[in-house]
This record gives sequence, C-alpha cells and structure tokens, in this order.
Amino acid sequence: MTSFADTFLNAAVAAEYAPKIAEGFALTVLLALCIVAAGLALGLALAVIRAAGLRVVNWGIIGFVDVFRALPPLVIIVLLYFGLPSAGFSLSGFGATWLALTLVLAAFSEEVFWAGISATPQGQWDAARALGLGFAATLFLVVLPQAIRMVIPPLTNRTIAITKGTALGSVVAVSEILGQAQAGVSFAFNATPLTLGAVAYLILFFPVVVAGRWVETRFAWKR
Repeated sequence: MTSFADTFLNAAVAAEYAPKIAEGFALTVLLALCIVAAGLALGLALAVIRAAGLRVVNWGIIGFVDVFRALPPLVIIVLLYFGLPSAGFSLSGFGATWLALTLVLAAFSEEVFWAGISATPQGQWDAARALGLGFAATLFLVVLPQAIRMVIPPLTNRTIAITKGTALGSVVAVSEILGQAQAGVSFAFNATPLTLGAVAYLILFFPVVVAGRWVETRFAWKR
C-alpha cells in the first residue's frame, strides 16, 4: 500500500505538477467548447440542407457522414496533422484535434438531427403548408423545434462521448490534461500526474454527465 501511495499519490509530485495540470484543464475546456459549438452547428446545417431534398447534394452529405462516422477520431487527427503538410497545408496540434473532432461530431449530430426531422409527422408539414407557410418557414418554425426537442437526449450523449476525445490531442502534442499528465510522468518518473489528470477529467466531465442526465429527463419526448 505504501508503494502504491508513493507511486500514484505522491504529495510532493502532485504539488509540483498541479499547476501544469490546471493549464491543461483550461486548454481542454477551450478545445471542448470549440468542438461542441462548431460540430453541432455544422451538423444542424447539414441536416437542414439535406431536408431540401437535392439528390446530388444529399449524396455528398451522406458520404461525408458515413466516412466520418466510420473512421476512428485518432486516425483523422493523425491524418490531418501529419498528412496535410504534404499537401501544402499545416495545422497545429490544437487545430488538427479541433477539426477532426468537429467533423466527427458534425457527422453524428447530422444523423441525429435528420432522424428528428424525419420523425416529425407528415401532418405537421401539411398543416403548415395549408396555412400558407413556405418550405423554409415550415422547416424552421414548425418542424425543427419539434425535431430538436425529440433528439436532445441522444444528441447530448453523443456530444459528451465525442468531446471526451480531446484526450486524443496528446498524440499530436496538444498540452491538454492528458498531455500535461504524460509529460509530468516522463519528467517525475512517477504516476501521480496521471492521478491528477484523472481527477481533472472527473471535475470537468462529471458535472457535464449529470447535466446531460438532467437534460435527457427534462426534454424527454412525452408520448
């Protein structure tokens, strides 16, 4: 037990590397917020475009969604970070991680939003058109409010799951929580920074999970 405590709960090491873990925490929060904002916005935009029913465009959207749902996020991050420079483009580790996880979240959220739009009864479309509303007004004023309410629970779960992928940024030298923890382990020859990293992830994501559960209950579709 003493050996375990010295390896994973060393007070001196914790005091030394806690500020670095705090820096990683702040960066992780920033990265997560950017991913959620951009991913959900892009996913909703693609679902709205898909609702227009333009066949060629829809094929492109479906192809995009299928590709980014199939590829592991880590593979996308590595391809963007190490592959784009050979094509004349260069992304920082932060940029590659943000773009990769944004595309993955957009792909999954597009399918979730589209499922909500498709699940909205046809009678809602017909009633709105009978009142003289055009396609855009029907979609944005009648269909989308109902669709978004229906999909909030699955969308919340998927968003949380993908956002936790910020830890993958450590592979491309992003100094988020895991990156700082791994660096601390390398310099201190002690696993206590990893323990601090685990605590930091709990502090960050446990309230998010609890909030997600509340959102699921609050906005669950009543039948």
